[in-house]
Amino acid sequence: MVHVCGETKETGVVVPEVILPAKHVDLCKWAVVACDQWTQDRRYWEETAAIAGDAPSTLNLVFPEIYLEDGGKAARIRQIHETMRSDLANGVFAPPESGFVYVERETTGGLRQGLIAAVDLECYDWKPEARPLIRASEGTIEERLPPRMEIRRAAPLELPHVMLLIDDEADTLFGSLAGGTGPFAYDTELMQGGGRVRGRFVRDPARVMATLATLARSSPERYGSPEPFLFAVGDGNHSLATAKAVWEEYKTRHTGGLAGQGPRENPLRYALVEIVNIYSPALRFEPIHRVLLGPSSNTIDPSGAIDLSSFKIRSLTSHAALSALVRTKGNHTRFGVMQGNRYLLAEAASPLLATAILDPELEKVRAAHPALTLDYIHGEQDLFALCREGTATGFLLPPFEKKGLFDTIAKTGPLPRKSFSMGEARDKRYYLEARRINA
Repeated sequence: MVHVCGETKETGVVVPEVILPAKHVDLCKWAVVACDQWTQDRRYWEETAAIAGDAPSTLNLVFPEIYLEDGGKAARIRQIHETMRSDLANGVFAPPESGFVYVERETTGGLRQGLIAAVDLECYDWKPEARPLIRASEGTIEERLPPRMEIRRAAPLELPHVMLLIDDEADTLFGSLAGGTGPFAYDTELMQGGGRVRGRFVRDPARVMATLATLARSSPERYGSPEPFLFAVGDGNHSLATAKAVWEEYKTRHTGGLAGQGPRENPLRYALVEIVNIYSPALRFEPIHRVLLGPSSNTIDPSGAIDLSSFKIRSLTSHAALSALVRTKGNHTRFGVMQGNRYLLAEAASPLLATAILDPELEKVRAAHPALTLDYIHGEQDLFALCREGTATGFLLPPFEKKGLFDTIAKTGPLPRKSFSMGEARDKRYYLEARRINA
C-alpha cells in the first residue's frame, strides 16, 4: 500500500509501506547487488551464491541478467515467485512500516545519501517525446522489457534497484535529512566489496514532500520549458519502464482499455525507488566506451568505417596521449578510436554528446558487418586491453559532466543509451527493502 499526500500530484511521490527483513536475517547475506551488474562475470554471481548459501537472500528473489540466456527461464521465474510467497509466510520479513527511508551508503566515492520512496507511474514515461515529471535519462530498449514483465506480473513483492536523480545543487532535501534523529532500522556491511549501508525511517514525511514540491515548482524556470521536471532516472531505467508497462497492461485488462489513470489504491500503480541528489560528491558519473568485436573486426579501417567527415582527425602515438586529449575540457566534442597500436583523436566544434554522433554510425557498421558485436565497456584500461591485439576496434568516450544533465534532458529528451554510468558496479544499489505489489 501507499499513502497519498497533498503534494503527490506536484511531486509524483507517495509514502510507501516498506517491508524489511526480520531481525534474525543476516543482512550481509540478504542484500545482493542489482541484477544488471557483472553481466560478463559469471564467477561473481557464483561467489555471491556461495556467500548466501542456504540463508534468506534477495539473490533468490531476483533474476541476475547473466542467466537470462540460460535455459529454464520460466522455471526460474516460478521459483522466484514461490520463494517470495514462502519468505512472506515464514517470518523472513518484519511487518510493513509506513514511511520514507533515509539511506546512507558508503561507496568507493564516499558517503552517498538516498531516500527510499514510491513514485506514481502515472507521472513517468520513458518515451523520447514525453515530458512528464519523471523522465528517462537514456534511451530505453523496449525489447528488454518482456522478461522483466514476466517476473513483475505475478510477483508478490518488488525490490528496488531504481535510482532517481534530483537536481538539488543547494542540497535542500538531504541537508535536512542527514541530521535526523532516531535509531537506524538496518545497518550492515555489503558482500563482495559493496561497502556499507544503513537506513532509518523518516518521521516527518510532510517536510520531505514540501521540499520536493518546491523543487518541482521551480523547474520550468530553471530549464526554460513549460513542463515541470523533477526526476531523471539514473539507474534502473528498464526496471522502471517494466513497472510502467505492467501497470499500463493492468489498466487495459481491467478497464476494457478505457482512458484514465486507474485506481490510486492499486499497488501496481507505484514503484519503489531510491532518490539521490545528482550533486552528491559520492555520485561519480563515468563514460561508457564502445567496442566492436568479432572475427572480422581487425579488417575494419577505423578512420573509414564510420563517417568522420565533420571531425578533425589526429593520429597519436600512445593510448596515454589519446586518453589525455579525450579528457581535455572545452567547447568541443571529442572521442578516441583505437585498434592495435593505432590511436586516433576525432574532434569537432559541436554541442552534441559524442554518443549522439557516434552511435548512429556504429549501427551502420554493424549492419554492414553482421559478424561484428557491439559491446559496452565501463573501464578505460579494459578497453585498451581489448584493442591492444588489433582484433577489436575501440571508441574511447570523454568524461561525462553531470552538471547540465537535467537541462539537456528537458530540452532534447533522453540521451543515447549507455551514455554514462553512475559509479562502479559494486557501488550500485543492493536489494534490501521491499514492497507488496500483488496479493
